[in-house]
Amino acid sequence: MRDRYYSLMPRLPMLITLGAAIFFAAPHSALFSSATAAAAKQSSARQSTIKAAALESHEGVTISALPWTQASQYKEKFSKKSPFTGGVLAVQVSFRNDSDDSIKVALDRIRLGFNLDADNRQELEPLKAEEVAEAILHPGAKDPTQRRRLPIPLATTGGNKGKEFTELQTQAQNAAVPTSVVAAHSTVQGLLYFDLQGQFDLLQTARLYIPDIAIMGKPQGLSYFEIDLSH
Repeated sequence: MRDRYYSLMPRLPMLITLGAAIFFAAPHSALFSSATAAAAKQSSARQSTIKAAALESHEGVTISALPWTQASQYKEKFSKKSPFTGGVLAVQVSFRNDSDDSIKVALDRIRLGFNLDADNRQELEPLKAEEVAEAILHPGAKDPTQRRRLPIPLATTGGNKGKEFTELQTQAQNAAVPTSVVAAHSTVQGLLYFDLQGQFDLLQTARLYIPDIAIMGKPQGLSYFEIDLSH
């Protein structure tokens, strides 16, 4: 029988090449894993933001609502004094119309409802820009938990209200929902304001009620939207 002898020399270059490949691949693999983790983290953050906004969708229309419950959320829109510090809640709403018809939202009929107890449900209507400014400068004009069928309008004084009032009114108007008409396949978003007198814990049972959405050029309207803000 002939003995077989094997030399390690022919395999040495192959082993060196394999080792080099592993060596250089490791950092790239780590970078890939790091990039993947970062992307997953960003995706998770986006999902958390989406989940923070409550929404309802039907008949080709999606309405989302996000209560601003942190003072930092107001800084971009209000450079100095904030509705939040004046006890006013801003709700960022988005009206997305995926249908082939334009719609019109009756913004003045939107209500923020909440339960004080089993037998006492209250509703607040949205504030106008001048009422937001008045609430910021003169907080405590009314009690949102007082039993009543409709909220009592804020008392405002006529005449020149001063530079600070005008600035706040302009900021509130610029940040508000810009129009009640949402064209087909478009989105309109902005803020609605509700005077909670700083009692933001009322959001634990709050719902945003949008009862009147008309289809432009047609006799029928959409079914009402009721968005749960308690989450």
